Amino acid sequence: MSITPSARRFAAAGVTAAALLLAGCSGGTDEVNGGTPVVSGTPDPAAPSESVAAPPASTTAAAAPSPSGGDPLTPPNCATAALRITLGAGDAGAGSVYRPLVFTNTGGTTCQLRGFPGVSYVAGDDGHQVGPAAAMSGERGGEVRLGPGGSAAAPLQLANVQNFDPATCRPTPVRGLRVYPPGETQSAFVPLETTGCTGEQLPGNQLSVQTMTAQ
Repeated sequence: MSITPSARRFAAAGVTAAALLLAGCSGGTDEVNGGTPVVSGTPDPAAPSESVAAPPASTTAAAAPSPSGGDPLTPPNCATAALRITLGAGDAGAGSVYRPLVFTNTGGTTCQLRGFPGVSYVAGDDGHQVGPAAAMSGERGGEVRLGPGGSAAAPLQLANVQNFDPATCRPTPVRGLRVYPPGETQSAFVPLETTGCTGEQLPGNQLSVQTMTAQ
């Protein structure tokens, strides 16, 4: 059977239409991207090929060193058991005697003292306190280091209580001093035979002590 020219034109038109239809199925226009052609199977270069979670930001700052409660090189406080406490020679003043209360390190390691010792008169076999303890006089000083055999002193003022009104003083013999080194709760006894006041309302201090100083 012969094919007429009209049939050939119709067949050609159909092939062309089919080609166009196939082209429309294999490609297209991305309207969201403003009409840019998107080829199927090609990743968008603006997007990562694999989703990778970013590491979470740290919520904990680097810890700063905590302030120290003390210099680690500072030696320990001198224990009462490691000290020899004596009264040095003194000078007489107006109504008082001034004598250094000397603390000597008898231990084998360095220790330190700082501030005021506690001092009071004691009497009797039981060592009971006589009158008020020594008043602290002046400013608190700095640390005094004592190597083995080293010494420090606290100036001590001992009032002549005979100058006080006897009715107020109520004088009584004492046999020594009870001494607490700075920072210690254990006391030591220092022999001293003198007179103290049992009265509490005195016109002045029967004992006054200053801060520790290096010898």
